[in-house]
Amino acid sequence: MSAAAAALPVGREPVREHSVKVVFAGLMLVLLMAALDSTIVSTALPTIVGDLGGLNHISWVVTAYLLAQTAVTPIYGKLGDLYGRKVVLQGGLVVFLVGSALCGLSQSLTELIAFRAIQGLGGGGLIVSAQAAIGDVVSPRERGRYQGYFGAVFGVASIIGPLLGGFLTTNLTWRWIFYVNVPIGLIAFGVLAATLPSRSEVVHRRIDYMGAGLLAAGLASIVLLTTLGGTTYGWGSPFIIGLGVASVVLLIAFVAVERRAPEPVLPPRLFLNRVFAVTSGMGFVVGFALFGSVTYIPLFLQVVNGDSPTGSGLRLLPLMVGLLTTSILSGQLISRTGRYKPFPIFGTAVMVVGLLLLSGMSASTTSLQSSGYMLVLGLGLGSTMQVLVLAVQNSVDYQDLGVATSGATLFRTIGGAIGTAILGSIFAGRLKTNLASVLKKLSSAASPTQLKGIQAGADNPAALKRLPPTVHTAYIHAFTNALGPVFVVAAGVTVAAFLLSLILEQRPLRDSVSASSGIGESFAVPKQTDSLAEISRALGVLLGREGRRRAVERMAQHAGVDLSPAACWLLARLSEDPRTDLADVSRRFDVPLPVAEKALAELAGRAMVLQVGAEAAGASPDVVLPAEASGASTDPAVLVRTLTPAGQETVTKLIAERRAGLARLLEGWSPDQHDELAQLLTRLANELVGERPAGVAAGA
Repeated sequence: MSAAAAALPVGREPVREHSVKVVFAGLMLVLLMAALDSTIVSTALPTIVGDLGGLNHISWVVTAYLLAQTAVTPIYGKLGDLYGRKVVLQGGLVVFLVGSALCGLSQSLTELIAFRAIQGLGGGGLIVSAQAAIGDVVSPRERGRYQGYFGAVFGVASIIGPLLGGFLTTNLTWRWIFYVNVPIGLIAFGVLAATLPSRSEVVHRRIDYMGAGLLAAGLASIVLLTTLGGTTYGWGSPFIIGLGVASVVLLIAFVAVERRAPEPVLPPRLFLNRVFAVTSGMGFVVGFALFGSVTYIPLFLQVVNGDSPTGSGLRLLPLMVGLLTTSILSGQLISRTGRYKPFPIFGTAVMVVGLLLLSGMSASTTSLQSSGYMLVLGLGLGSTMQVLVLAVQNSVDYQDLGVATSGATLFRTIGGAIGTAILGSIFAGRLKTNLASVLKKLSSAASPTQLKGIQAGADNPAALKRLPPTVHTAYIHAFTNALGPVFVVAAGVTVAAFLLSLILEQRPLRDSVSASSGIGESFAVPKQTDSLAEISRALGVLLGREGRRRAVERMAQHAGVDLSPAACWLLARLSEDPRTDLADVSRRFDVPLPVAEKALAELAGRAMVLQVGAEAAGASPDVVLPAEASGASTDPAVLVRTLTPAGQETVTKLIAERRAGLARLLEGWSPDQHDELAQLLTRLANELVGERPAGVAAGA
């Protein structure tokens, strides 16, 4: 079975329900920290550069984290398979917390960028390992529910990240957006150390260190090229030319290594799939627009409008509200209609409009206007994001499902890193040019001190507060003229995504893939590249509690079994444990005891349950097998029953029918051709046969 096997390994006892909740709480804390640190710095950036300087390189505070996270994501998943999820998760958490503490202690922007990279190296491990670890403690049928909560965490983090960053910056100091991770992380570390089980089985995986390293180095070269070119170094300088050559060579080497790697980070064959190629390009653009906007909109709000960090975080809410609204609506419509292509066409078109509106913001733009512009951008983003994952999953073979899902989210992260760097370079270059023009115009009217203040403002926005109104107005004009092209370029890149969406192939939507049309997939992050884990998650979503219960009701009819749903349920429970106490199982499954007693009588009347012996005190005439026959206690309070051959045959029929139904959900992925998938279906079928049918609690 695969390393990220979606079923609990044979022989391992499932973790008790209350323990699962404790483990899950610890994993949620871990995920929340890692997700928050992608966006929490956005509203603090103006204050950070006010303390440390370096406005020209502000984008690296975001980019360093994203690049480091991207590089290690594929490695952490396989390390967890080799050494166990617990130890790898704890190791990633330690790296993340050390990076967080160092970020808070930074005394220069260079230090902060370096420490953000360390933080990203840990953050990537937290995201992957936490999502994989839940598979070690819950059954396959419950996994979709828990994974849905994880997706919600990223949605919440995207909304509250800028707001929380602004609040901490305003009321404490920007350093607390990093320090706050330490106590929370230590609590999570303690909870997971005490409750998360260690894996004893060792799964041999081939880790593509070379591929991951070449990808990270190539992306870093591109980001350095776009950040430093035209600002710190001229485009024709040997250093910039060297970076350009290095980025090309490294990416070519990456492709060559991936063609030969046993378990590549990103198999080149995926790009032969037209849907994957198209959605990868679109994902790059979405990351470009999303992270670029979240980075530079707060800068405008604080520098131009004079908002506090907290205020700028609040002003970002329309963007997130729009994103959430269309994410939910489009997910519901995709599930109902089976058509996903119209949504990215609409979404990318709306994104272009929103970015062009943002490009026209100036000092005279009202709060209502800017909020409306951000709402439009959010509506476009929400209509586009989840389709990227859904369309890819719908188009690939089973063996590529995991790596294709990871690749779809990987390109969005890469787009965020490169886009933030490119937009930052455009902004810094234009600001430098505009300020030079302002200095030239004011050279005769402004004092040397005021001119120095304008120059200082190019590197430190905090210096602007000391400028007189006339000079300050000139700077703001230069600033907005520099920021406008940032959104124009983003809009131009998004036009490319719109054109790509027109050639996106619409294929019949698999039932299991429709499970990805939820808000959790809108905020999808890189995952462990394991197809079985992804299938298990999708089936878990499809077989939500009410869905499972309705399926149980239909199961007997489809299997040709003439039993009531309650009798089918009890028959499965008795096949698992002949010592099942009727009152206890009724309480655990929310079934009235009279209904369970009636079901037992039905089974006994159909000669499916063997009943011999005396009545148990205070119970219905449930009969006890002789101890020598059953190996049970002679205590009459211990009710032991056994299934007759007819009962066993009926259970077998029910399981076979449920397995066939699950296999139909995976049509096109040939479950019988993959042993690990066949084992998952068998395990799920056994679990679902014992699920309480809908209506039984009401006495049906």
